[in-house]
Amino acid sequence: MADRLLAHCPRPPLGNARDLSRLILEFPPEPVLVMPPVPRIWRWGVPQWEYTADVAALLDVTLSELDWLADAGGWNRRAGEPLRHYRPKWVATSTGGIRLIEAPKPRLAEAQRRIARHLSLPVHEAAHGFRPGRSPLTYAQPHAGKALVVRMDLEGFFAAITGARVRALLRTAGYPHQVAIKLAGLLTTRTPLDVLRDTPPTQGDPDVRRRLLARLPGQHLPQGAPSSPQLANAIAYRLDCRLAGLANVLGAEYTRYADDLAFSGPQTLPLHRLLPGVRAIAHDEGFRVRPDKSRVSAAHQRQKLAGLVVNSAPAVPRAEYDALRALLHNCVRTGPEAQNRAGHQDFQSHVRGRIEWVAAGHPGRSAKLRALYRNIAW
Repeated sequence: MADRLLAHCPRPPLGNARDLSRLILEFPPEPVLVMPPVPRIWRWGVPQWEYTADVAALLDVTLSELDWLADAGGWNRRAGEPLRHYRPKWVATSTGGIRLIEAPKPRLAEAQRRIARHLSLPVHEAAHGFRPGRSPLTYAQPHAGKALVVRMDLEGFFAAITGARVRALLRTAGYPHQVAIKLAGLLTTRTPLDVLRDTPPTQGDPDVRRRLLARLPGQHLPQGAPSSPQLANAIAYRLDCRLAGLANVLGAEYTRYADDLAFSGPQTLPLHRLLPGVRAIAHDEGFRVRPDKSRVSAAHQRQKLAGLVVNSAPAVPRAEYDALRALLHNCVRTGPEAQNRAGHQDFQSHVRGRIEWVAAGHPGRSAKLRALYRNIAW
């Protein structure tokens, strides 16, 4: 405006300030340069939800109900148990530690399932957990018969995935800020303080317990939600890329099943580079490797991954097979009711599941166990 005034009046104009204002108002309007909007980049073929109303329509809820389900005001931490979205349960681990299972209540669980069905997020080929057509058997198979097998464990896998990381993933997919916030709210939670106060005592590493309890009050991925496995695999995509690259450089195989990392290779595998390299990459990607659960097994030792012995071909330990065969034999002899000592509500399905697990990848065992099962009078 000053440049236009000087161009119009090189010398000071006559009159007072009011006259000057009138002169400026009479200037013709300046043409406005309108920049074309930058097109939004959508990645991975995700649904193009531009507004929170699109998410509400997908879930068949109102916008206020969407805010409530997404815990927009952090109510879940302060509300009484009947109003909370999750049912928490502390579970002891085999190593003396604990984990918190946070199962969503039916309405939120259905919302999470709908979102997970529509979202198509990247998953690395090395990931075998929570994927159709993949299993502990496919996770262990690449390491069968190798001279060295290395198993490492990520600490607090789900709790380590924060709400900020979920929002960043959704923003990278192309979602606007407000949509990413609502989706992240639906897919994550904050553990109420009274649940943390009821944490049972443990026999495991006290530092691991302390770090877990420090993560849970913040927004994190709940272990127990139907959408968490898919999101965890997507968040771990960069981790898998980098670990697969490290394994390739060192001449090793790499697979991951949830928080279990497996590497294998020849006797000359440079462990002095592999182990610190995995720890450094995991730390850089926001995870932490538990040193007390890292195992290096040679061919003359039992090499075990995800409950399967991989010295030759992946199979459950012989003792587990023998125990199941004895159970089936006793069911044939005395009836299944007498053998259901643990009080399983659906003992037949429990037994069938154990048969599928023990028989996986072993046709000979499968035939023997199925023959015994067919002779049981259910």
